[in-house]
Amino acid sequence: MQIMRYAVMVPTETGRAADPDWIATYARHAEACGFESIVAVEHAVVVSRYSSEYPYAASGRMELADDCPIPDPLDLLAYLAGCTETLGLATGVLILPNHHPVPLAKRLATIDRLSGGRLRVCAGVGWMREEIEACGTDFGTRGRRADESIDVLRALWADTAAEGAVHDGEFFRFSGAMSYPKPVRPGGIPIHIGGHSKPAARRAGRRGDGFQPLGLHGDALQQALAEMRRAAEDAGRDPDAVELTLGHAVTKIDPARTAKLRVAGASRIVLAARCHRPAAAV
Repeated sequence: MQIMRYAVMVPTETGRAADPDWIATYARHAEACGFESIVAVEHAVVVSRYSSEYPYAASGRMELADDCPIPDPLDLLAYLAGCTETLGLATGVLILPNHHPVPLAKRLATIDRLSGGRLRVCAGVGWMREEIEACGTDFGTRGRRADESIDVLRALWADTAAEGAVHDGEFFRFSGAMSYPKPVRPGGIPIHIGGHSKPAARRAGRRGDGFQPLGLHGDALQQALAEMRRAAEDAGRDPDAVELTLGHAVTKIDPARTAKLRVAGASRIVLAARCHRPAAAV
């Protein structure tokens, strides 16, 4: 039986994620406790009084305050790579439409190389229209752009020798592109797809090394997994090779719940840390 791996979220809600001493201590403690990886969220900006609906809470609002410090996940993980030795480094979720994939490929490969191959990317298309538009991307085409971004990342990470990488798509075009350093693993950095929608499940099946369904339980989770498997088979891929990560908002785990998630197919559980928010200033 495969050993279950446990990841832990960066406790962004504490407001301490950008405090270098605090977050370094937290990451070292997670490593000492035996966690497989630490997971950092992304919001380039949070637009005050946003009208977009947060899909993972009944209120339609995310739990973080609009002015909560949310450090850039890649810069944060690069910092934590130097503070730890074995702890895996993961995004959850990196919002692909916020990034141009060519410089993103270089940033990710650099973190992976400097950390000794510890990086995992969980990526999605984002839900906050105001944020994505502030980053210069059309909200309506973010899904197609994300799909193409994944193709670009893998093209630039591949060993293309002296010829360089070539890509001619809807949003990005280049030829003879030489992007070094390459990731540590020959297949590149694992790209997992995070989300709750049918397109996310299909994207995981067609393109993902893994799938992390967010906010889904019971029948809804089973439907998403079936959608992922169908998409993988239609693309000529082995659906059993798509690694499944569950959790994200789970704050407590026990053997019974672990067994239940294992039956669902999970090989990794992401836990949300139970940290107290700092007291308001007086």
